[in-house]
Amino acid sequence: MKILIVDDEKDVEILFLQKFRKEIKSGLLELVFAFSGQEALDLLNRSNPPEVVYVFSDINMPGMTGLELLDNIKMKYPKLTVSMISAYGDKENYEKAIESGAKEFYTKPIDFLSLKTEINRLVENS
Repeated sequence: MKILIVDDEKDVEILFLQKFRKEIKSGLLELVFAFSGQEALDLLNRSNPPEVVYVFSDINMPGMTGLELLDNIKMKYPKLTVSMISAYGDKENYEKAIESGAKEFYTKPIDFLSLKTEINRLVENS
């Protein structure tokens, strides 16, 4: 199962690779990374339907925000599962993300146990 992580902070890649080391090594997961909303869309648009089955995106990014990315994804790929993350657990971002079709909303620091549970559900249902 291929998952796309979108965050403008490059150190997120190292963190996710560490936290999902076992799942990656076993072949259960493949993680791909984009460091902007536009890069994420470019990656998703390489194949139709996209090879990615789950997108985990930061909200606060320069250029295209995570919420704008979510709107773009849901317009073109309505069945694609997307969860959002924010350093700020504010109600406005939460409500906008859920109304726009996000499955989950996480705040930093990421609760990786909860995220792994969410991903395991996707694996079981695929």
